[in-house]
Amino acid sequence: MKIATYNVNGVNGRLPVLLRWLDESAPDIVCLQELKAPQEKFPEEALSNAGYSALWHGQKSWNGVAILARNGTVEELRRGLPGDEEDLHSRYLEARVNGIHLACLYLPNGNPAPGPKFDYKLNWFKRLISHADRLYTSGDPVVLAGDFNVMPEEIDVYKPERWTDDALFRPETRAAFRELLGQGWTDAIRTIYPDQTIYTFWDYFRNAYQRNAGLRIDHFLLSAALQSRLINAGVDRHVRGWEKTSDHAPVWIELSL
Repeated sequence: MKIATYNVNGVNGRLPVLLRWLDESAPDIVCLQELKAPQEKFPEEALSNAGYSALWHGQKSWNGVAILARNGTVEELRRGLPGDEEDLHSRYLEARVNGIHLACLYLPNGNPAPGPKFDYKLNWFKRLISHADRLYTSGDPVVLAGDFNVMPEEIDVYKPERWTDDALFRPETRAAFRELLGQGWTDAIRTIYPDQTIYTFWDYFRNAYQRNAGLRIDHFLLSAALQSRLINAGVDRHVRGWEKTSDHAPVWIELSL
């Protein structure tokens, strides 16, 4: 089973890129982030024609997450991260597909830091940690996938000394990610590539992609029930080089059946 996560940076504007990648890579399940589309503007028909059923949580101009399935239905389990009824951002969606419990998330950026946006990021992270603990201890085969907007270690960022004050790399953000991992979650990419430089995001500016000046901010975390089933993982880096593409590349894992 191949599961992918992809921050599309606008699902309608990048639809040709998304469809091209789906046809090329043929993942069984896909978690999408940053749809930047209201609920009624999600391209359900185009994705259905490509062979994918979909569940999505849209928002006009910003945010938005979706879960796609090539075979089987997407059974909704939760829409929105618990812990703050006033938080209306469409950043979290949970579903069950082919026996896998998926949580697709788009964690806040948090810049500029310090400030209200950084406070929101840390509070969202706390809510995620609390909810993730319940998911992990449930014993279900759970995948947390998406754009976490955090570089966990120096190896995950090009020239880390330039990012010390950025919300994605500040000590508080990295400590929250470590606390999440401390529940027992497996970082799939680091498990397969423990010492290699792996990036999932390259800015549009300063020829970042061409210079490989990237960041690893898109992650797969696996619960105990899935740790032994992880057989491969990777980043479709070449997709970042396509015309009119997202500034993220698709990330994927393969699980044994």
